[in-house]
Amino acid sequence: MIERIDTGPRMSKIVKHNGVAYLCGQVGDGADVAEQTRDCLSRVEALLEKAGSSPQQILQAIVWLADMKDFAEMNAVWDAWVPEGHAPARACGEAKLARDVLKVEIIVTAALPGA
Repeated sequence: MIERIDTGPRMSKIVKHNGVAYLCGQVGDGADVAEQTRDCLSRVEALLEKAGSSPQQILQAIVWLADMKDFAEMNAVWDAWVPEGHAPARACGEAKLARDVLKVEIIVTAALPGA
């Protein structure tokens, strides 16, 4: 069974299927990549909780940066956020994001405990 949560005309914020939660891409507010990454990860954490999962259950993360020069700054925030011993498979690349003010977008797939 597929369960869709917070579904709009274009997308669902969460899709659950076969014990896995798929989150839509998250962006954050802030003037620099560190602020945006912190806000983005806070939003990811809220969606994981709503899905019945947690940062410890993240299987994969895909990080898009508007400019790879921000890689180290984003990683500093990411590294402080990821629970020790629970680093997911992760990819990071550069992409033109939906709005010019955006510096980072993160897409997460997580396991659902007990599923």
